[in-house]
Amino acid sequence: MAWKLKYRCRQCGYEAEVYEGRGLFRQEIRAVLCPDCKTIQNIVVGGIIADVAPSYRSEVGRLCLQCGSDNIRIWDKHTCPKCADARPEVKGQGEMVQTGEKEFWT
Repeated sequence: MAWKLKYRCRQCGYEAEVYEGRGLFRQEIRAVLCPDCKTIQNIVVGGIIADVAPSYRSEVGRLCLQCGSDNIRIWDKHTCPKCADARPEVKGQGEMVQTGEKEFWT
């Protein structure tokens, strides 16, 4: 089964939808963090599309869908891209948690 989960930052309220599992065509949708535009983006990886477009086999060499930066990395499912760096000395600052909202996706 595959799920779309919602995460929200406890501090600033930033939200992101994250996909878990594989879709109908064996693809994964991976959440990546872009420190340049401070967003979480979802990129398609693998599955049937990777058979015809090798650049889709991994997240290596991919660009942020929001700003085009090549500085993306896999999101850790905890760090808020908007406010985590604001005050690192504050415990829990910029922590994202699941809201409990989830939907089935294919």
